[in-house]
Amino acid sequence: MKARSRAMRLATVDGQPPDDSHQDISLAEQARRSLRRDITLGLLQAGQTLRLEFLKERYGISFSPIREALTSLEGERLVVSTPSKGFRVAPLSEEEMWDAIETRILIDCEALRRSLKAGDDDWEVQLVSAFHALKLAAKAADQGGADPDAQEALELRHMEFHNSLVAACGSTWLRQLSGQLYAHTERYRRPNLRPRYGPLQSATAGERDVNKEHAQLLAAAVDRDVERACELVASHYRATGHMIVDALRRKSEQASQTEAGMEDT
Repeated sequence: MKARSRAMRLATVDGQPPDDSHQDISLAEQARRSLRRDITLGLLQAGQTLRLEFLKERYGISFSPIREALTSLEGERLVVSTPSKGFRVAPLSEEEMWDAIETRILIDCEALRRSLKAGDDDWEVQLVSAFHALKLAAKAADQGGADPDAQEALELRHMEFHNSLVAACGSTWLRQLSGQLYAHTERYRRPNLRPRYGPLQSATAGERDVNKEHAQLLAAAVDRDVERACELVASHYRATGHMIVDALRRKSEQASQTEAGMEDT
């Protein structure tokens, strides 16, 4: 179970299905997936120095595969490097988040247009199945509370549903770019929003029913209503962005209040 759970955690930030034969991939790829997961989940924080010795001890992998993984992640803009400071986790900012979200909308809408045009009956069946699996996972996660396996299963089903929407686009480049942008936006969502897909509370947006949003996306896709589907995708991503901004600002206010309280004592 632990190995399966770890595979799911890797999958939900890497755009790949869970693989029980994880040991068959190269050490560099294991290191890349593990680093990508920990950066996305905020376990390795923005700006944190990524020293080779620290990473070797953390992942149990030698220096050479780790260097290869870091270079690969630099190409994905999850890691940055300088001659003087070496590798660091890429910084985060509200501006960068919106840039990633708006770029993701451009890429995913183009992929969605192609997918809805080319998708056959098998694609539609797979999409409906992915939506049903997402609904069941959301229900299980709600019932399971803080159970990490239930939450990771939900994250996996969520990723699979969005991947299924564009699966028939016929472009490897579009799907790869979509996966990279998914990881970038997850860097902001996962550490800041509750891992849940029922109604979500936002101080600025009121109550949001993400299950309903996914159902509307499915209906538009099955109807091959390209414009409606793209409109819903854009609204879906931007609504999440606004909730993240709301959460970040509340955290900043709480930190300021805590700091002020410490100064008063």
